[in-house]
Amino acid sequence: MENIAHLSARVYGYVQGVNFRYFVIREATYLGLTGYVRNLPDGAVEVEAEGDKNQLQELVEQLKVGPRGARVTEVETSWSGYSGEFDSFEVRY
Repeated sequence: MENIAHLSARVYGYVQGVNFRYFVIREATYLGLTGYVRNLPDGAVEVEAEGDKNQLQELVEQLKVGPRGARVTEVETSWSGYSGEFDSFEVRY
């Protein structure tokens, strides 16, 4: 279980109104991750995800690209221990 982790990420740029949240759900689900994604009032997108650290690192790479129409300027990440608090991956409002 040492390879299981929690990722907190904020994605900046033109990332709202371009289906970014649904892009994250698709990628995270494909990678077998749990957690959530939501838009923030400052225009960023917040991602909280848990699972295999290699899969989380792949998600970070996908966040740097985003869906067609997005322009990602920065992805901030922080890592912590797995909590098991999520059952699936969802959009939060």
